[in-house]
Amino acid sequence: MKTRTLGTQGLTVSELGLGCMGMTYAYGSGDEQESIAVIHRAIELGITLLDTAEIYGPFTNEQLVGRAIQSKRDRVVIATKFGFGMSETGAWQGLNSKPDHVRQVCDASLKRLGTDYIDLFYQHRVDPAVPIEETVGAMAELVQQGKVRYLGLSEASPNTIRRAHAVHPISALQSEYSLWERGAEAQILPTVRELGIGFVPYSPVGRGFLTGQIKRVEDFAEGDYRRTDPRFQGENFNKNLKLVDRVKQIAQEKNATPSQIALAWLLHQGDDIVPIPGTKRRAYLEENTAAAEIELSHEVLDRLNQAAPVGAASGDRYNEKMMSAIDQ
Repeated sequence: MKTRTLGTQGLTVSELGLGCMGMTYAYGSGDEQESIAVIHRAIELGITLLDTAEIYGPFTNEQLVGRAIQSKRDRVVIATKFGFGMSETGAWQGLNSKPDHVRQVCDASLKRLGTDYIDLFYQHRVDPAVPIEETVGAMAELVQQGKVRYLGLSEASPNTIRRAHAVHPISALQSEYSLWERGAEAQILPTVRELGIGFVPYSPVGRGFLTGQIKRVEDFAEGDYRRTDPRFQGENFNKNLKLVDRVKQIAQEKNATPSQIALAWLLHQGDDIVPIPGTKRRAYLEENTAAAEIELSHEVLDRLNQAAPVGAASGDRYNEKMMSAIDQ
């Protein structure tokens, strides 16, 4: 697999990463043996960027990734995130990016991952109660100590990105971006490109909607986050199926799956973009990886842009509580 560079500080990763969240969190129960097999297969296929976070589980996702990369540490780039206050039992206690907390989370993540350094350390959500300069200052200290190599932000506004980058270079911004959610194109992408920051889209296949395989929200397992996702509810669901049908038609013409076309479209948006599709199954991993080989002509890209224009998806991308944590 080809590589891409995130930021200007030297962070090089595979052009597609692997989102590990769903292996233990948000999308129903997981199978640890298969999840570890997925990570091992990803490494075999040339995927180097593994994305996790302390809140995924909570805690168990980092532990899973740590077990999977034993003896393979030098072949992977580990990205993890902090930004939430949690009790020892994992109860969510709101946002927390205070400097002391940043240091504590880093040490705890290192222990769970079984490594002595984190390649890419993200602030998961911006904490409005703590100046970003203070948070990034603490993150920069971790770089100086050798515990962290590169810094990232997630779901940060242009103003926050600029302020953070002025304290210490930010290598990557992780935010939602796909044919299903193109809000980043207005201000976020221009900002990170101006500053030389790489962009890592999460949910690049619309939380599975762009696979074309989701027919009813009732088919999701109990505990699956998507049962409460506004875009999977009622009339929003029916309207969004029509968007997927348009993508599906183009995919059929290319002898590809809708998810492959969605990923290929993202890869064609710029060499500074590294999507991190998540999966719990090797078959889907291999399907996603094949998307990197798909070439899309200008004509096909234009048709996709018309099939899924900015604002085409119906419904908010998160429920009210989760949207309140997005930096505006």
